[in-house]
Amino acid sequence: MSEILLPIAIVGGTGLLFGCLLAFASIIFKVTKDDRIEKIEQTLPGANCGACGYAGCSAYAAAIVEENAPLSCCSVGKDPVAKKIAAIMGKEAEKVEPKVARVLCAGTSGVAENKYEYYGIQDCVAEAKLAGGAKACPNGCLGLGSCVRACKFGAMSIVDGIARVDESKCTACGACLKICPKHIIVFVPLENKVWVPCSNTDRGPETNKYCKAGCIGCKICEKTCPVEAIKVINNHAVIDYEKCISCGLCADKCPKKLIHKSNA
Repeated sequence: MSEILLPIAIVGGTGLLFGCLLAFASIIFKVTKDDRIEKIEQTLPGANCGACGYAGCSAYAAAIVEENAPLSCCSVGKDPVAKKIAAIMGKEAEKVEPKVARVLCAGTSGVAENKYEYYGIQDCVAEAKLAGGAKACPNGCLGLGSCVRACKFGAMSIVDGIARVDESKCTACGACLKICPKHIIVFVPLENKVWVPCSNTDRGPETNKYCKAGCIGCKICEKTCPVEAIKVINNHAVIDYEKCISCGLCADKCPKKLIHKSNA
């Protein structure tokens, strides 16, 4: 009988000893989580979109408290959320500059030519693997809606063969920018009402062969701008939003009527 009880006692005693040591260690080395992390996480919108530069809302909340991350990184929550986070942290709120996604392509159906007919998976990423996609323009929107499916806020849609952004719904989360295989979706300041929906890199004569709406790099907009905010770079017009005053003169003078000017 003792031959059975002795091993049981040894094993049981050893288990009890290690259990006590682990309990003691958990008390000694206990890491107390700052309750501000949970408060900030509850304040964040919970989109987990990654636009802040962190893995999600939880990671961003921890970074604010533990790494002194900026308070204004949440493009979904914007100023209201930044102010609430600042109150939790006992700091002054940082100004969040509202941004919106815009698609740099005007090559709608009937305006832009295709170099082949695509019958594969209805996904821009898949199509782009086949010689860059069906669009003859190397920088043209493929229009199969990868960005639409990526957007959690219903701000993206396909209209007449190209992606469109509903600026009233866009939160600048960046999901559409990440998924677009052509990299033609960009963030611009929401307050700016002028933009160039084209990013082609070919010279004007070549562009005219495959897109009636493409920028031809004529530089009329560049010569017209009173603050030198628009320049032709790599054969297409690019706006410097730090200089742009949204006067719209470039849009008025553009011979292709490509440059958009919103009255909103």
